[in-house]
Amino acid sequence: MSARHRIKNISVQILKAELNQPFRTALGTHDYLENILFGIELEDKTKGWGEAAVATHITGETLRQTLDNLERIKKQLLGESPARVEEISQRFHQILSSNPCAIAAIETALLDALTRQERMPLWRFFGRRCHKLTSDITIVLAGLKETESSVKKYFRQGFRAFKVKIGRDMDLDFKRLEIVKRSAPRSRIYLDANQGYTADEMLKFLKLLEKGKIKIDLLEQPVPKDDWEGLKRISRSTTIPVCADESVRTMDDARKIIKQKLVPVINIKIMKCGIVHACKIARLARASGIKLMIGGMMETSLAMTASAHLAAGLGCFDYIDLDTPFFIKGGLKGNSYLSSDGQYDLRKVKAGVGIILQGL
Repeated sequence: MSARHRIKNISVQILKAELNQPFRTALGTHDYLENILFGIELEDKTKGWGEAAVATHITGETLRQTLDNLERIKKQLLGESPARVEEISQRFHQILSSNPCAIAAIETALLDALTRQERMPLWRFFGRRCHKLTSDITIVLAGLKETESSVKKYFRQGFRAFKVKIGRDMDLDFKRLEIVKRSAPRSRIYLDANQGYTADEMLKFLKLLEKGKIKIDLLEQPVPKDDWEGLKRISRSTTIPVCADESVRTMDDARKIIKQKLVPVINIKIMKCGIVHACKIARLARASGIKLMIGGMMETSLAMTASAHLAAGLGCFDYIDLDTPFFIKGGLKGNSYLSSDGQYDLRKVKAGVGIILQGL
């Protein structure tokens, strides 16, 4: 291993940003972004950056836990080469198994540095061709006026796929979906309950939507994450594709979904399992006939674009949900690969992830 490939410096710092509006789901609310930025520098001064998006209400991880873990593993990484990302990933999946967003930050920084040094875009690490991606846009839990305002705004921007958060109030959810149907004609509608319903409640809600002639194109995580039977029951009771999100956090979870044929779609997020395992889950799922969504937590353009590279390189994702930069004040600054209507075009990336956060 050449000396120039070795890691000589590591930095860990808090990454804060204001949001344009509270990001509300059935599981909780983000009023602001507070993540962790993980940076490495190689002997030849090549840098790589990764982001840990802490979502305590979803994964149970905490900011303090993640900071402490990233500080603790610095000594283990100094002198290592990013080219050994697979071996490093395996090691940290053992010692940081309860802190996957830390693993995601480490792996992304390693891959960013590796592909910068090789002068190639990150997507090429995953495939030979760069696929263009078009993201949906999330409509958070909100009142009717805010929902209508958001839908009309994003429809004018050019979005034609709307991921609508539901799960706290069936009557309000139905009225909000009526607004989406009316305000965004001929658009695709994805429902994301974030574990907010029981199986019985969701089946009742789907009947209401059918009666109201509201067409749904995807139903994501309708029941609590450990209600495997509920997932299976709903999937068998509707023609709407059901997507498992919080239920699939590890390779073992993905294998269970596939073996038992519980749902036809899996949502992959690098913050749930790291980018290396995300790639493995994607390949395993597609080989088994499972469709894929690429998503994320509340992330800046750094982590979102890293996920976009994974999806663009693999080229096997059916649903793209990489929209959080639109919810962050100034979230599109420094990101020339994401258009105002949600299209990612990573062919312009010269090396690495291609994102340099301001001030770094």
